[in-house]
Amino acid sequence: MTGIGNTKNAPPRRSDATRTAILAAARERFASDGYERATIRAIAKDARIDPSMVMRYYGSKEGLFAAAVQLDLRMPDLGAVPRDEFGRALVTHFLGMWEENEELTAVLRVGVTNQAGAERMQQIFRDQLLPVARQACPDPEQVPVRAALCAAQLLGLALTRYVLRLPPTVALHPQEIVAWVGPTVQRYLTAPSP
Repeated sequence: MTGIGNTKNAPPRRSDATRTAILAAARERFASDGYERATIRAIAKDARIDPSMVMRYYGSKEGLFAAAVQLDLRMPDLGAVPRDEFGRALVTHFLGMWEENEELTAVLRVGVTNQAGAERMQQIFRDQLLPVARQACPDPEQVPVRAALCAAQLLGLALTRYVLRLPPTVALHPQEIVAWVGPTVQRYLTAPSP
């Protein structure tokens, strides 16, 4: 029995397919061209729609970028990790995320070249990394600083490995990276204040 309120078996709306196509094209275009060079016209062409449709759904390039980079970092619950393993757990987690998610690389590229990208990156890390730092930090007043230090370490690693592709960094096995970087992140999270 189908009724007006029954949408369980309803076909997807055309607007949903259009939005999906726009976001997929935008992610690829922002990743390959960066924020400044990516254009609404090029994104619309990639999505095989008229540029006015992009503007209709997202209002502006900034609105499209914000929608295209809705990233869930799927941060681990440190409550399930021994305290002396927090740093290793976070580095392992982020390496896994960077290895399987090109959107993170796209956001990083845009974040280092554009204010809108930087603001988006700040929001992602503020909303998702700060709560993790709160679980580990011995002094609640230092949570923002410690989260920022962790972000600096993790983003620096990502920049050199996935964007700049520095050969020595790219050549490192993930276990080596965890062994080198994990203790530093651990110190940022849990060590007494210097």
